[in-house]
Formats: sequence, structure tokens, C-alpha cells
Amino acid sequence: MSSIVKITGAASLALHAMSHLAVKNEDGMISTREVAEAFQCSEDHLKKVVQRLVRAGIVKTVRGPRGGIALARPSNKITLLEIFEAMEGPLDTNNCILGSPVCNYKECIMGGLTESLNKQAKSYLAKTKLSTLAKRVNGQEE
Repeated sequence: MSSIVKITGAASLALHAMSHLAVKNEDGMISTREVAEAFQCSEDHLKKVVQRLVRAGIVKTVRGPRGGIALARPSNKITLLEIFEAMEGPLDTNNCILGSPVCNYKECIMGGLTESLNKQAKSYLAKTKLSTLAKRVNGQEE
């Protein structure tokens, strides 16, 4: 089925993994194996996602038998935009639907739809904290 709004598998996995960390154990370590099993994904793929999250200062890792991954900051201090941009880079709100402008038109043939959708998505991701997402997946109201 087709969709106009899509995010990559890596960004989706990052958002899901971070929500899992926030729900399961905000202060402790969780193994990458547990997270990979929870989302039925490759542990190797998850480890690559985690590397990017570590570089962004969102996740911390500890090696060894009592090690794993954990949030680097409290979930109410992490926005979904931080997670998304750790995976995809800065979210551009003024981009062409084709990826790069190929026409010489004065106005976008989509009438500004993509710009509007990107601005809405960026606003939502910027104002939504990971703690809110964790409450949502737990069935709690914010």
C-alpha cells in the first residue's frame, strides 16, 4: 500500500527502541537482544541504530554481562525530533517531493503540501517528549 508520509526503517526502529527503553527501565540497562526480540529485528541492525543514538548523546552503552543499553538522559528531556534527526540528519521542511528541484516553476506543483506536512511533522516531533511516547504505549493518558 502506498503512502505519502514515510520514515526509514532505521528511524522507525530508533523510535520504537527508545520507547522500549523508556517503558522498560528508565534507569537501568537492557540488552540489545531483548530489544531486538521485542521488535523482531536483527540485533546487528539494532546495534547500528544504537551507535547513532550513542553519538547523538541519547543512549549510553555498557559492555559485559551486566551491560546493555540505557537512556543517557531522562525520557522527559529527549524529544522525538532528536531521535529522528540522530538517524536521518536535520529534518528539512522546505524540500521538493522529488528529492531535488527539477522544474523551473515559480510555485511547487504540489501547492506547498510537502512543505506543510514536513513542518507539521517537525513541530510534532520537536514538542513530543519520549516520556509522552512511553506513556502512550503503556496505555496511559498524558
